[in-house]
Amino acid sequence: MNSRVSKYLSWVFALACVALMPIALVAQDSTKPTVKAPGDDSASKWDIFLGYSALIPNARVNGFGYNSIDYGVIGSVTRYFNKNAGLQFEGDEHILLPENRTTSTSEPGDDFSGASVGVVYRIPKGNITPFFHALIGVEQAGSYYQTDTWGPVVTLGGGFDAKTPLFNHHLSIRLIQGDYQFLHENFAADEGGSVSFNPQGRISAGLVYGIGSFTPPPPVTLACGASPAWVFPGDPVTVTATAGGLDPKLNAVYSWSGTGVTGTGTTASVATGSLAAGSYAVKVEVKEGKPGKEGLKPGQTADCSASFMVKAFEPPTLSCVASPSTINPGDKSSVTAAGVSPQNRPLTYSYSAASGTISGSGATATFDSTGAATGPIGITCNVADDKNQTATASTSVTITAPPPPGPSPEQVQLETRLALHSVFFPTDQPRIEKPNGGLLASQEGTLTTLASDFKKYLEFKPDAHLTLSGHADVRGSVKYNQALSERRVARTKQFLVEQGVPEANIDTRGLGKEEELTADQVKALVEQNPDLGAAEREKVLRNLTVIVLAQNRRVDVVLSTTGQESVRLYPFNAADSLTLLDERNLATRKKAAAKAK
Repeated sequence: MNSRVSKYLSWVFALACVALMPIALVAQDSTKPTVKAPGDDSASKWDIFLGYSALIPNARVNGFGYNSIDYGVIGSVTRYFNKNAGLQFEGDEHILLPENRTTSTSEPGDDFSGASVGVVYRIPKGNITPFFHALIGVEQAGSYYQTDTWGPVVTLGGGFDAKTPLFNHHLSIRLIQGDYQFLHENFAADEGGSVSFNPQGRISAGLVYGIGSFTPPPPVTLACGASPAWVFPGDPVTVTATAGGLDPKLNAVYSWSGTGVTGTGTTASVATGSLAAGSYAVKVEVKEGKPGKEGLKPGQTADCSASFMVKAFEPPTLSCVASPSTINPGDKSSVTAAGVSPQNRPLTYSYSAASGTISGSGATATFDSTGAATGPIGITCNVADDKNQTATASTSVTITAPPPPGPSPEQVQLETRLALHSVFFPTDQPRIEKPNGGLLASQEGTLTTLASDFKKYLEFKPDAHLTLSGHADVRGSVKYNQALSERRVARTKQFLVEQGVPEANIDTRGLGKEEELTADQVKALVEQNPDLGAAEREKVLRNLTVIVLAQNRRVDVVLSTTGQESVRLYPFNAADSLTLLDERNLATRKKAAAKAK
């Protein structure tokens, strides 16, 4: 028996080496990346096995034992109901060839064949899957001196399958399958009678092709988010959980946790009224399982968390404006306040004014200027929300002084009569040695009228001033002309004071060669002179050079209250106008200038 077992084991070893050659060849190519096929880690639903088998009968008849049968074929079909347990149908055939018998007869040798059904249990472990089976069936046994007879058989055994990368990982190699068989046969009395093969051994190896797969369920996933992401205390927050990979045949239970969180399904709400400012997290877990007598049987679980932020209340903002912003004493102005609460909290308004009175409690108030002094009046607008947060803004109303009473008709008449005229002097007048001279009768008349009207005007405008500006023609030096223009304004002022004009109301300045009129300016004045006819104007313009000199020997007068200036029209119609034009004093003026140098 031992020699037969050794012989069979050598056959199994050779078969395993041949079967493992594809795996070794694949493993040698390390430069190629390994690609996992779909279902690589799953268990097949159907297994079809076909392989070589050897049988070692364990029985003696009439003192003779059965030969080991080294040539056999075995096959099975297994249907798995889950990744572990299944139902197996198996058949085998073993025939001892004549050349392998221990006797010299030429009759057919021993033969065994049968079919069984039973249960199988496997344990998928990566690329190696061990299995165990228990089968029951019928087995036909016979020999060259026994008629083939059917009898019951029980098979117990197991083995190992190794996956290969062939056929998309569907092909496996059954490295070994070892079985014990308990067989009983009732032969004829002359053929040995009732024989029990207890037990006989069977060793097999071959190829297994798997069909279908038990893919493990996808993992349960859970995502959650809070909306809105930030709130103010008291605002609601909703947290939503979205699960993936749930088995519709199982129950899913959600569990929520966190401050102020309530919820049982896929959504939960958060009460934020009592939460301080800061960041908060809400956690949720989903469990799936099958309901049982003692509650939900545990299954897959997943969890996630969502965060939201509670912000502190922000104070309101405020702006206010008064319309109109300028009023007369006793008038009213409307004050409008615009408050905004970032949280839309209810707002309360109040107002105050530096003077006058203001009334109103809503977004508008009324300012009454009765009793308030003229000028800008400050107004303060206040707003507060129900959380005692406040804001302040300010505006102002300007109360204008009442307009002064208009001028009396007499004042208007005086200002009209005070159409001032410039005062003209002869050449080089007044002289240094005679500073009180130089005024001709026509010019004294002009100043007398001016003094009379100005004194009456002072009754209405006591602060009014007359400004006298003296000029000289171009024929003197700068220094000489400066002194000459100062003598002219001094002489004019002296005459007005003699007429009763207060000296304090008269200002003087000598301009000398400054601000002299050009020939074009004088020509324009001549052409605008209403006292000249066309013939007279033409005659005057023929002597324009003399007129330009005479036009610059003058004193201009300006009234301070109105800013009106004296008219610079030369008095051509005055009785002494030719005296003003006289150039005979020119030589004397030049000598005096030389002597002064």
